[in-house]
Amino acid sequence: MATRASLPECFADAPPQAVDVARGVTRLLFRADTMALCEVPLGNGRRADMMAIDGKGCVTIVEIKVSRADLLGDAKWPDYLDYCDRFYWAVPAGFDCAPFEREALRPGIAGLIVADRYDAVIVREAAHRPLAAPRRKAETLRFARRAARRTMAALDPGLDALD
Repeated sequence: MATRASLPECFADAPPQAVDVARGVTRLLFRADTMALCEVPLGNGRRADMMAIDGKGCVTIVEIKVSRADLLGDAKWPDYLDYCDRFYWAVPAGFDCAPFEREALRPGIAGLIVADRYDAVIVREAAHRPLAAPRRKAETLRFARRAARRTMAALDPGLDALD
């Protein structure tokens, strides 16, 4: 079992419940052969909680919410829609899911995942809204380079000093 100290740096400041949700979502995605990264910067300056890519190049963004106040106060999430084919909210088990039916949270577009540290389930499938080819290429390259950079930094933490 991973300890807080051994978690990727991107989860360092996250509440424990958000880390648990991310772990469960990661397991769900992995079983679907969809590989995920946490806290991925987007081309518009925003940062997605999780971004994943499947074998066909479909890009999924998952935004984790562990409190109602955080959910209702988030006005930036529509900025993620131009950077993914599918968008999901992910919440812990027991979270009141009623707000996700509000039109402002676009239930016809955004999917919903309920997760704990051991697993996750898709409660509502996200709409598939294909990215334009140039954006897909840019985001796929950004994702691949971010994953490679994180792998390299894990092998040699001093690499950032070489920049």
